[in-house]
Amino acid sequence: MYWNQKYECLPREELKQLQLERLKITVERAFYNVPHYRSVMQAAGIEPDDIKSLDDIRKLPFTTKEDLRNNYPYGMFAVPLSEIVRIHSSSGTTGKPTVVGYTRNDINVWAELMARALVSGGATRKDVIHNAYGYGLFTGGLGVHYGAERLGASVIPISGGNTKRQVMIMRDYGSTILTCTPSYALYIAEVMEEMGVDPKKDIKLRYGIFGAEPWSENMRQEIENKLDITAIDIYGLSEVIGPGVAVECLYKNGLHIAEDHFIVEVIDPETGEPLPEGEKGELVFTSLTKEGLPIIRYRTRDIASITTEPCPCGRTHARMSRVSGRTDDMLIIRGVNVFPSQIENVLLEIGYTEPHYLLVVDRENNLDVLTVWVEVSSKLFADEVRKLEQLGRKIQEEIESALGISVRVKLVEPKTIERSEGKAKRVIDNRKF
Repeated sequence: MYWNQKYECLPREELKQLQLERLKITVERAFYNVPHYRSVMQAAGIEPDDIKSLDDIRKLPFTTKEDLRNNYPYGMFAVPLSEIVRIHSSSGTTGKPTVVGYTRNDINVWAELMARALVSGGATRKDVIHNAYGYGLFTGGLGVHYGAERLGASVIPISGGNTKRQVMIMRDYGSTILTCTPSYALYIAEVMEEMGVDPKKDIKLRYGIFGAEPWSENMRQEIENKLDITAIDIYGLSEVIGPGVAVECLYKNGLHIAEDHFIVEVIDPETGEPLPEGEKGELVFTSLTKEGLPIIRYRTRDIASITTEPCPCGRTHARMSRVSGRTDDMLIIRGVNVFPSQIENVLLEIGYTEPHYLLVVDRENNLDVLTVWVEVSSKLFADEVRKLEQLGRKIQEEIESALGISVRVKLVEPKTIERSEGKAKRVIDNRKF
């Protein structure tokens, strides 16, 4: 089942030619309209006319999240703000988010890609899509929403939270497709059980399309068993476009990358050199059709492999494996990007703590739980309990405000957290992916 069979099944030689044409346009747009790109290209001795083949993409400098932050908020836009109709952003490590802008055509392209992704996952215009991704600056909710409307399906913009109400609406409204994070899908299944709702008899769900956080094949099987659905993986990044960059088909043998809109590379994260097909490395994306924020060789920090072997579904685009890790210290907690340095900034502003902290991530009742261990100064720790409780509450409130998610705070005595002679270990992730 296809949404746009012409492009999804384009012969690879034709696909490469289309990519080259669009790459030339993108590089030209970036060079002449984005000072950052013009500066780094000129420093590398590159002009737009130097791009004559797809291999020439390797001449172009990488783009990093730091580049986006250094040009905060609108410095990477290639069009005037008057042509930007939507602004989204993702969390940043120092309190400054990365900002992404969309022209009207960008929104149309995004809706098209999300319609394609939903169909790849089994959706049709007859479906009722229960969209429990968060709406707002996070791209997940609105990305799915516009894709569902482009498909012609009915969409319920319920967002996250209030899970008992979610189950009631799912049952009463006849939801047939669930979109949310995989951990939230399992939590919904648990709440259904508590409410005495039988997903096989009382709920009409057929498919689930899940992303925004890492998840394992075992977790997929658990979701499918508990909700009696087919569970499909989806991948995206705000900086590249949002959800819809890649999605599984019903064969579940890798996520098809929308190569008519993106060029993907896999590089050695240490050297930046390209790696052969099938070998795991860092994913690098170049957008080919974005107007507002063209992105060139964006280093995602996500680790995966790529294959161009034919898929039984008939789609010709390359497929990526599940993301197996990252090259930086970013965590994804309930769909939100969390960096240890964000926590550090909060602690430094509050004071009364030692410069040692630890982030411990567990999965309880199928939901991610982040506990922040904080060493308190010896003077305060020796003081009365009431002051410690007040400090703990203040730290929790400030961290939750900075991250936008709930956390637990555990205050510990000085020298409780293990020291390291090298790079400090800031994260213990007990989740199994």
